[in-house]
Amino acid sequence: FVAEGDFIIGGIFPLHRFDPRAFRWVQTMRLAVEEINESTQLLPNHTLGYKIFDSCAYPLTGQRAALAVLNGLSEADSPMCSGASPMLAVIGESGSAQSIVVSRLLRPFRIPMKVMRRSLAKVVVVFSAEGEMTPFLRDYMKQNITGIQWVASEAWVTASVFTGREFYPYLGGTIGFGVRKGHIAQLSDYLQTVNPQRYPNNVLVGELWEALYGCSPFPSSANPFPVCSGQEVLLKQHSAYMNTSSPRVAYNVYKAVYAVAHSLHNLLLCQPGNGPFENDSCAQSNKILPWLQYYLQEVKFDMAGEEVNFDLKGDSVPYYDIINWQRGTTGSIEFVNVGLFDGTKPGGEELVIQEERIMWAGHQSEVPGSVCSPSCPPGSRKAVRRGEPVCCFDCVPCDSGKISNQTSVECIFCPEDFWSNQDRTSCIPKKVEFLAYDALGIPLTVISVVGASLTIGVFVVFFYHRSTAVVRVNNSELSFFILLALTLCFLCSLVFIGEPTVWSCMLRHTAFSITFSLCISCILGKTLVVLAAFTATRPGDNIMKWFGPKQQRAIIFSCTLVQVVICAAWLIDAPPYPIRNTKYERSKIILECSVGSSLAFWCVLGYIGLQACLCFVLAFLARKLPGNFNEAKYITFSMLIFSAVWLAFVPAYVSAPGNYAGAVESFAILASSFGLLFCLFAPKCYIILLKPEKNTKQHFM
Repeated sequence: FVAEGDFIIGGIFPLHRFDPRAFRWVQTMRLAVEEINESTQLLPNHTLGYKIFDSCAYPLTGQRAALAVLNGLSEADSPMCSGASPMLAVIGESGSAQSIVVSRLLRPFRIPMKVMRRSLAKVVVVFSAEGEMTPFLRDYMKQNITGIQWVASEAWVTASVFTGREFYPYLGGTIGFGVRKGHIAQLSDYLQTVNPQRYPNNVLVGELWEALYGCSPFPSSANPFPVCSGQEVLLKQHSAYMNTSSPRVAYNVYKAVYAVAHSLHNLLLCQPGNGPFENDSCAQSNKILPWLQYYLQEVKFDMAGEEVNFDLKGDSVPYYDIINWQRGTTGSIEFVNVGLFDGTKPGGEELVIQEERIMWAGHQSEVPGSVCSPSCPPGSRKAVRRGEPVCCFDCVPCDSGKISNQTSVECIFCPEDFWSNQDRTSCIPKKVEFLAYDALGIPLTVISVVGASLTIGVFVVFFYHRSTAVVRVNNSELSFFILLALTLCFLCSLVFIGEPTVWSCMLRHTAFSITFSLCISCILGKTLVVLAAFTATRPGDNIMKWFGPKQQRAIIFSCTLVQVVICAAWLIDAPPYPIRNTKYERSKIILECSVGSSLAFWCVLGYIGLQACLCFVLAFLARKLPGNFNEAKYITFSMLIFSAVWLAFVPAYVSAPGNYAGAVESFAILASSFGLLFCLFAPKCYIILLKPEKNTKQHFM
């Protein structure tokens, strides 16, 4: 079909083997062009023409048709195209394969545009043109394979060639997206104007009569059909051609022609100074071709209540009907609308499906399943099997600390302060642990209180018997200082129990270090006094005047002050602070105290160790004192126990995990305190309470 005009639109449709539907699409395009030419509102003073060619539903033939649209009707051996016309656009080819070939050919001209039997699959998605689907389905039916749920592409989901009752056992239940149907008011009347008398030389009209009436309007010896009577009339029962109740492809052909016309209309009406191009200029009317695509992308008009426009990629707003193939009253297949897709709706609301109206393959109302592997439940992830399709996989539980709360998704990490539950389906707050009053904290608390009580008890005994020989000979003032310091040492371990706070963290290390330094300083002063007393053997030796009560207090104060200065510098520079440890055990949060400055921490312990070593050396030198005075031996043993405990503490503390580090330090404090208490005061209490006859001055001479 060819019609001249000021502007030419091309058309390529799959007419052969003769398809009455495709012929209806051609007539729809012609109707739209004639309506526009008769309109006084759209493209006044201009006419549209058309060139419509046949693609035969075959890509290579479609390619030839595209060249004919561009070049003209006649063939010529020439390096240059002949008969070129001002081609603006090409309408046609609903099939994907043909459209791709045609679009690739037209792009340089700037024109816009056995396995199934073995398979376990029960759902098959087919992207195919109607012409390619027909021979495939016939082979499929010969194999007598049933029970397949077909998902059709828009190219064949409304193909009337498959509506016969013989197709239902194989294609019943097919579902797919179909081009949205519309209404063309004048189409039915226009289609009835086609007859052999009006188009005596048109081969396609002759083929239409042969397809509809089984006769030929043009007698020919090569034509096997009988001659028509001339009284044939197109009626609505000729549904393949005359069915205009729900045009789909024809409606889109109709819209496409009007879209080109509106774009051309807007281009021609452009006024210089109000144009869309640089400096508000317009396209040149004698060079329309390069600029029409811009106007086509910007076009926007309303047709039968439907908005027609295009995006930047040249795609129109998607409108689709969801079509389901169901058995009709006569046993043939009917196309039933069971939903729609409206691209103008907000995200997530575009698709509306009436599930209760769908009839699936095998006349089933339940959704068929076609899976190699079932969906992985929440709490697991997919692990693809090597060498198998991606739909075949194993379900692997999520690792600890990861969850999946939907089916067939990847596992994700929980936030830092959360951990996966047992099912790996949700993140729950991590369990918070610290050295609390529990199975570990309660025994330490009891031992601490018992130790402090025993120390106070010894203090009471010494105070009550302060005038006896055993108390007086052992320097009662220093003994009371040592007992006071030991009481504080026992109580210091309580600070390590409970939830760490800023104040408790600072108090833990500083309190125990100062109290222990006070205790060791008192023992050191006592050792010096004992050593000086028994080494001053000559008459008139004045060595003891350097170790009187004032000097003893000065020694204790000076030695303790050094530790106080170290602790003060520690608290000022980098004090201990509470931390949330998630590295030791990822499923828990361990509340513990960071020492702040490791150097200060080890300086504190090192100073206590230095005092203990000095005290041990001096006591060892005085171990062979005369008579029954064994104080130097007791000090030696107490320093041995003290040193052994704290030497064992260092590796234990470094390797102790989490809140056990606090328990190790608390245990070291208690063990060393008990060692000092029993070594220094148990023998004296034994004499005071059980052997009072030895509590005399003569006994210690």
